[in-house]
Amino acid sequence: MRTALLSLLCCLPVLVQAGEPDPLQSPQWDTMHRRFLNGENYRFDDKVKILAPTSAEDSLNVPITFDATALEKVEKVVVMADLNPIPGVLEFSPKTIPARLSFRMKLQQGSPIRAAAKTADGLWHVGGVWVDAAGGGCTLPSTGTASGDWSSTLGKVSAHVWQRPDNNRLRVRVMHPMDTGLASGIPTFHIEDRAILDASGEVLASMTLHEPVSENPMLSLDVGQHQDFRVEGKDNNGNRIEAEVDE
Repeated sequence: MRTALLSLLCCLPVLVQAGEPDPLQSPQWDTMHRRFLNGENYRFDDKVKILAPTSAEDSLNVPITFDATALEKVEKVVVMADLNPIPGVLEFSPKTIPARLSFRMKLQQGSPIRAAAKTADGLWHVGGVWVDAAGGGCTLPSTGTASGDWSSTLGKVSAHVWQRPDNNRLRVRVMHPMDTGLASGIPTFHIEDRAILDASGEVLASMTLHEPVSENPMLSLDVGQHQDFRVEGKDNNGNRIEAEVDE
């Protein structure tokens, strides 16, 4: 009986429990784990890649790419910035396309930037890098808000599709100030939900954006062999975002 039990235990997958030392040594990691990963099992995993500059030249527009395509059956990716005043950046749920996304974000100070990918077995795979920043990315008003002309372009969508042999690349930009609510006298005003659908109406990916995503968010993602799309979404004031995209 004992031998059989030991054999069974040896065959079970090894899950890394909460408390694994953080390779980025962030004082906020335990809080991030509880708040954004619901305290669930996780593993710091090199299969989740984050591409970002070592030092941010523009704290309002820090380019970030996460790539979790080395994992199988990714259900959700959560992007976090531990030391931002608003640490939640975005959530990405790939339905029928690769778990890879490029975007830009605001960074208030130097911080770990992490992507946590949840696979079908319920385990979070966490990758991250440290990005230095001069500061002020989250507490400055958007350019559009400061100039006063944002309302004339609010919600307008521009996009382009690059055709490739294996995976077409879609870039979508939506005009929106994405105000954090941390600039004096300017309330929170940001896109909340975004979905990319194919020509038949099937959802390829859904996203939840938070205030740290940069003004006029531009997202780039791989879309298989699809060429025609629909973009849908809304902001926290209920303004709808809808557009057709075709090559």
